[in-house]
Amino acid sequence: QVQLVESGGGVVQPGGSLRLSCAASGFTFSSYAMSWYRQAPGKQRELVATITRFGRTTYADSVKGRFTISRDSAKNTVYLQMNSLKPEDTAVYYCNARMRVTYTNYEIDYWGQGTQVTVSS
Repeated sequence: QVQLVESGGGVVQPGGSLRLSCAASGFTFSSYAMSWYRQAPGKQRELVATITRFGRTTYADSVKGRFTISRDSAKNTVYLQMNSLKPEDTAVYYCNARMRVTYTNYEIDYWGQGTQVTVSS
């Protein structure tokens, strides 16, 4: 029932742009903070960007000024606009939804299946 479905990945040349989408369903989208993570082969998963339910955004230093995370409540969709792409951005990108239940330490956490981004000439 709960689903996070990423799309928009592909192959792009260095300096190019790509926009990833994450379509959410089966839960109350507006109650969750949304994030994008990425993982390259042989490397640990990295938090790329987060947007809270109130619209506050944070970014990894490696993508600041190049990537923008946004959310569309009407479409239950989170986006990651990626500009000035570099070969080191190559990774599988994952969408994440997270909510803490009020007055508890209980977290609800969902993950998408991932979408491949390859930056190559």
